[in-house]
Amino acid sequence: MELTILHVNDHHSHLDAESTTLTLSNAAGAATRVGLPLGGFARVSAAMAQLSAASPNVLKLHAGDAMTGDLYFTQSEGKADAVMMNTVCFDAFAIGNHEFDNRDAGLVKFIDFLHADSAVCSTPVLSANVHAAAGSALASRVEPYTVLERGGQKIGVIGLTVAGKTRNASRPDASTVFEDEVQSTQNAIDTLQKSGVNKIVLLSHQGYSVDVAMASQLSGVDVIVGGDSHTLLGPDSLQAVGLSPSGAYPTEALDSKGKRVCVVQAWQYSYAVGELKVSFDRDGVVSNCAGRPHILVGDVFTEGAVAASAADAAAYRAQLDASESFSVVAPSPVAVAALEPYKLAKDALGLQIAGSSVDDLCLRRVPGTKRDTSRSRLGDACNLDPHVIAHGGDIQQLVAEAFLQQGQRFGGADIALQNAGGVRVDIAAGDVTVGKVYELLPFKNLLVRMTLSGDEVVATLEDAVDSVINGTGTGAYPYTAGLRFNVDMNQPKGSRISAIEWRDASGTWGAFDTARNYSLITNNFTAEGGDSYNTLKAVDSARREDTYLDYADSFLQYVKENSPLRRPDTGAFSTQSYIEMP
Repeated sequence: MELTILHVNDHHSHLDAESTTLTLSNAAGAATRVGLPLGGFARVSAAMAQLSAASPNVLKLHAGDAMTGDLYFTQSEGKADAVMMNTVCFDAFAIGNHEFDNRDAGLVKFIDFLHADSAVCSTPVLSANVHAAAGSALASRVEPYTVLERGGQKIGVIGLTVAGKTRNASRPDASTVFEDEVQSTQNAIDTLQKSGVNKIVLLSHQGYSVDVAMASQLSGVDVIVGGDSHTLLGPDSLQAVGLSPSGAYPTEALDSKGKRVCVVQAWQYSYAVGELKVSFDRDGVVSNCAGRPHILVGDVFTEGAVAASAADAAAYRAQLDASESFSVVAPSPVAVAALEPYKLAKDALGLQIAGSSVDDLCLRRVPGTKRDTSRSRLGDACNLDPHVIAHGGDIQQLVAEAFLQQGQRFGGADIALQNAGGVRVDIAAGDVTVGKVYELLPFKNLLVRMTLSGDEVVATLEDAVDSVINGTGTGAYPYTAGLRFNVDMNQPKGSRISAIEWRDASGTWGAFDTARNYSLITNNFTAEGGDSYNTLKAVDSARREDTYLDYADSFLQYVKENSPLRRPDTGAFSTQSYIEMP
């Protein structure tokens, strides 16, 4: 038989369409940067329906992390995600680590939303290695696997959740057990095989490279449909349009007995649907696997702020239609209608009051009197404020504190770092709305945890200050939580940062140890070397972890929990002393 697997992963409450820019050739053949719509769950729903109708023996799978990352989750606690997932009606859903962000009770609530109309759709929720306490609400809602029938044959689908990351960087109940991924999966495979199931799909939420490596440790798995690492797989031709696939779609591996295993993943954020076709012989052994990602786009094209001409638009559409990876898909009207009340509620949420501030929280990128001296929308009350001149922006400092608090809650952190330019507006004294938080931090940034030596932390600060003097401008200036220091802009690079102190878990300031390692939480822009943070860019993958925590939502939670906000004490500011260049 040939089995078609349609799959998504890590949509993280990103239900609206976004926009992207690709390099395409216009009607005259010139390479052009072209803007166009990207993704949106209504496109996922439409693509799933179209692709399902085109093939027999279809499975529709979701490899986890449905929740957390957009105001839709803040507003509905997963209900909007469940409603949209049910416009597809997935055949199985694997629990991701972020499904535990609101403890077991939050996952239970989401599953109940997903099963609210079980007569229409009741997607099995799977994880072979998650074991909630006996008698708990979660225990009765999760199964290790499900058996589906297609073409008169049985297919086993096993769920798997990354253990250590979920236990340490999310918030499951202490009584919930996360067992070893390999052993739990093999136990489930053995059970299925003993019952006569010889076609087995592992629906895994632990990352692409881990999935590929794990295949060789298992016996009897045929397909691994993955999530967690937000990996785009596809042909090298994607590089020409400005995307960077991490491997082939599908990637082939071998199990412990030398049998073929097909490994796939479908990027992130409702951007793509994977389509994998797997051929089995009469013994249930994979004889061939092939497929493609469907990166979901619209056909409204812009060049800068201007709509493309009809001739250029036709040229762009022809390239997308001919590509191996893009699919121009209109959003499903049914899904658009299902999302509409949640979209209205999300828009209204922007007007809701999240908290308040006692003080004007001034925006200022760099201390001193020579750079960035008129940044504030609040005027001279901030621009001429002696404290702002001496120590820098109040709001940038609070953002760094919020990131440290969020990092400590989800997996631990010693220090937080925020580049000055990533924070966009002041917050005036008075009410703070949700919309203001997202205006403050408007980019699609996520928090990244990195393990750095003390020397690397110092080098990172030096990179930032050097960038202000010689590089990208004032936006690189560093604001840190849990770390304070003096800055002398007159010194050469390597000597501009001095008198560094670190605040330990008890809140005590003490000497900073360049010989020990520190866990630093920052946004993915700086983690990837933006604003010339070159030391961070050079940190190898083994020492960095994508938390996939939305940075604006992290500050929103801080506002809710710490209102009324106020200017931090001077001793908590990262820049304790600032000497300007003459």
